[in-house]
Amino acid sequence: MEQLEQSTIPVKSVKLLASERSVGKQLNFKGEPISVELAEPDAFEGIDIVLASAGGSVSAELAPEAVKRGAVVVDNSSYWRMDERVPLVVPEVNPEALRQHQGIIANPNCSTIQMVVALKPIQDQFGLNQVIVSTYQAASGAGQSAIDEVIAEAQAYIDGDRAIMNDDAHILPVKGDVKHYPLAFNLLAQIDVFEDEGYTHEEYKMIEETKKLCWVIRKQQPLK
Repeated sequence: MEQLEQSTIPVKSVKLLASERSVGKQLNFKGEPISVELAEPDAFEGIDIVLASAGGSVSAELAPEAVKRGAVVVDNSSYWRMDERVPLVVPEVNPEALRQHQGIIANPNCSTIQMVVALKPIQDQFGLNQVIVSTYQAASGAGQSAIDEVIAEAQAYIDGDRAIMNDDAHILPVKGDVKHYPLAFNLLAQIDVFEDEGYTHEEYKMIEETKKLCWVIRKQQPLK
């Protein structure tokens, strides 16, 4: 909302949509309070541009409904990224892909975006044979519960309580697991599950999304 307020994009009105849990809450836009409404198909009537960040399952259901009602959807979930009908766009890298959209435009994983923006001028000037990437991602990416857990673990550790750190755990922090590797004061070398090729799902996303962004690798060597 703050970014939209500060942008030069002409905005006549803003409509906020979310799940039932958030309906009725208010946010300010340019000094005016706006109430959150329920995200449902008919709510997209009269909307020109939808900025969607509601998760894959919600986007799968509602993005086509918004398009049917005349909107262009810019989607932040992973659901549409590898759909061949949907352009995957980073404006600083492949803005021309916007012309291909049929109502839905996907943006890549956050790690992919940062990487390709930095590498684009190098690729244009010199070409690239191989890219080796290390990412360090915050626990906050797993949501509020993970943030709360980091705070609780850190405070307990500072207070001398080591039991909360689950030092004998041997599984990754996955939703539903009660006991897992501690998050506070820790660095986990694996993000998400392993795919058949040996990459984790997070690593696989970066590879495949970068390919779809029309990245040309000199000598046709695989992107790693």
